[in-house]
Amino acid sequence: MKAVTFQGKKSMVTKDVATPDIQDNKDMIVRITASGICGSDLHLYHGGIVPEEDYVIGHEPMGIVEEVGSEVKHLKKGDRVVIPFNIGCGECFFCKNQMESQCDESNPHGEVGGLFGFAEPNGNHPGGQAEYLRVPYADFTSFKVPESSELKDEQVMLLSDVLPTAYWSVEHSGMKKGDTVIILGSGPIGLMAQKFAWMKGAERVIAVDQVDYRLKHAKKTNNVETFNFKDNEQIGKLLHEETKGGADVVIDCVGMDGTVPPNTEFGSEMDNQFGTISPIVTASQSVRKFGTVQLTGVYASEANAFPLGDFFTRNVSLTMGQAPVIHLMPEIYEKIENNEFDPTDIITHKMDLDDAGKAYDIFDRKDDDSIKIIFKP
Repeated sequence: MKAVTFQGKKSMVTKDVATPDIQDNKDMIVRITASGICGSDLHLYHGGIVPEEDYVIGHEPMGIVEEVGSEVKHLKKGDRVVIPFNIGCGECFFCKNQMESQCDESNPHGEVGGLFGFAEPNGNHPGGQAEYLRVPYADFTSFKVPESSELKDEQVMLLSDVLPTAYWSVEHSGMKKGDTVIILGSGPIGLMAQKFAWMKGAERVIAVDQVDYRLKHAKKTNNVETFNFKDNEQIGKLLHEETKGGADVVIDCVGMDGTVPPNTEFGSEMDNQFGTISPIVTASQSVRKFGTVQLTGVYASEANAFPLGDFFTRNVSLTMGQAPVIHLMPEIYEKIENNEFDPTDIITHKMDLDDAGKAYDIFDRKDDDSIKIIFKP
C-alpha cells in the first residue's frame, strides 16, 4: 500500500509499504478515505520525535472497515468509521472514566496512553496517512458514522482529533458563560476552540497569532477580536490591559513549536528543553488573578524558566494534557448533524498521498494560506 513515511528531519516521503493485517482478535483493518496533517505531526517533521525510517505517520484518519477480528462485536465490513488519535482498550480504569488518552493497556513502552503515528514512546502504532490502517481495540477506538448519515467525509473526519481536542480544551478550562477567553494560536485547534467558546457563552473571545491570514480567517469565520503578536513585542502586557486585568481563561493552542521572542534562541542551551515556552509566558501575563490557563498545545519536554512563581502568587489554575477524545466523538457528531457549526471551514487543501512532501512543506511554512490539509487516498 501507499503510505506517508518518515525518512528523516523535514523528509516525509510517500512509499510502498506492507499492508497491515489483523494481529489480535480485537483488531480491524480500515481502508482510509481521508486523513489530516496535524500541527503535532510537525514534531516529527522537525526531529523532536524520531521514529525509525519508513515509519508510517498520521493520527487523523477515517475510512471504511475492510476486515474485523473475531472478537470485534459492534463493527462489520463496510461500516464507515472515524478513528480517534487516542488508542484505548475500553476496559482499564482510565478508559472507563473518560480519561482514555491515558489508557493503561495501549502502550507497552511507557505509562502514557497509545497514539497512532507517534513511534515507540506512544506505543509504536503506525499511523493513518496511508491507504490502510490497523486499529487495535476496534470497538472502543472508533466512532461508527450512522448508516443513515448523509454527512461527507470532510464534515466528520475532524472528529478524529481537531474537534474533540478543541471542545475538551474549552470544557477542561472550566470556562463559564460570560467569561473573557484568550486563545493563543489560530491554527485548526485554536479556530475550533474559538467556535466552542462562543457556543458555551463567552462574552469576549480574543485570538492571538502571528500569521495575518489565519487571524483574518478567525475574524471572518468566528467573529473574534484579533491581535498579531508579531506587531506587539509586549503582547502579554497589552492583552492584560485590553482585558482590564486579564482574561478569565487563556487557552494555549500553540505548544512548544511556537515562535520564540526576539533575541531568544529556539530551544535552550541545556539538553532538557526542546522548543519554546513563550506561549506559556504570554498566558501568565494575560490571565487574571484566580484565572485559568489551559495548555493544549503539546509540551513534551522540560521547561526552563517556567513562570511558576507568577502562577502561584496570583492564584492561577493550570489545566493541561493530551485530550481524551473518544468519549466526546458522539456528542460532537450530533452538533454537526444538527448544523450547530461548520467543521469544514478550516479545510484549505485536499491533496493526494503522492504529494505528501509538498503538503508538509506548505503546512510547515504556512504557504498558500494553508490552515488544514487533508489527504484523500
